[in-house]
Amino acid sequence: MAGKLEGKIAVVTGASSGIGRATAIALADEGAQVAIVARRKDRLESLAEHIGDFGGQALSIVADLTDEAQARQTVQQVNEKFGRVDILVNSAGVMLINPIQGVDTTEWRCMIDLNLLGLMYTTHAVLPLMKEQGEGHIVNISSAAGRSARAYVGVYNATKWGVNAFSEALRQELCKHNIRVTIIEPGAVATELADHITNPAIRQQAQAYYQSITPLEGKDIAAAILYAVTQPKYVNVNEILLLPTDQERAS
Repeated sequence: MAGKLEGKIAVVTGASSGIGRATAIALADEGAQVAIVARRKDRLESLAEHIGDFGGQALSIVADLTDEAQARQTVQQVNEKFGRVDILVNSAGVMLINPIQGVDTTEWRCMIDLNLLGLMYTTHAVLPLMKEQGEGHIVNISSAAGRSARAYVGVYNATKWGVNAFSEALRQELCKHNIRVTIIEPGAVATELADHITNPAIRQQAQAYYQSITPLEGKDIAAAILYAVTQPKYVNVNEILLLPTDQERAS
């Protein structure tokens, strides 16, 4: 029996781990041919092998999407290989939580460049293809942190609020072109994000919080994405907020 995405071409950024990895597997399991994009070549090769072992097809692309030229080259490479892009999942991101005062502001640029600009560059590159096709679906991974601000999370909040604003404006621009836009807003997810926090005390607090609840897993977010992209063409699932059952705050 053919999968729901048989014949579709999907691009998943941030595919080397976490939500991106789980999403690439879920889309491939439903028959999509998947281009997996990240900076860690070894992780991508392992994922491509995994997808291949289960009968899927994956194209690995090593790229730093904070570089606009590499973002455009990524989309061009996918188009040259498959001739189209039906689904773009912008999953690449980083969460560097720190007080605003005294922080090394390179952390701000890192989050803004990847969480927001990288997403925007890749989206900008894929739009001409989708418009020419007369259809497409862009899924942007935001966060529950895009809904409410908290101390020490301000710049990460800002990037995710930016993703939400950009996505809704994009949806309004593209709805007449049969191109759908979906925002996915997870709460606490068991990924590598907390491990990358450079402030030892805040990293320990974040890790302790994740241990105090039952966090979501990458596969849970992948299931939400799969739900959105397999709806009838006239249905645009604009926004999905997912929280662990025992997470009190939506941020």
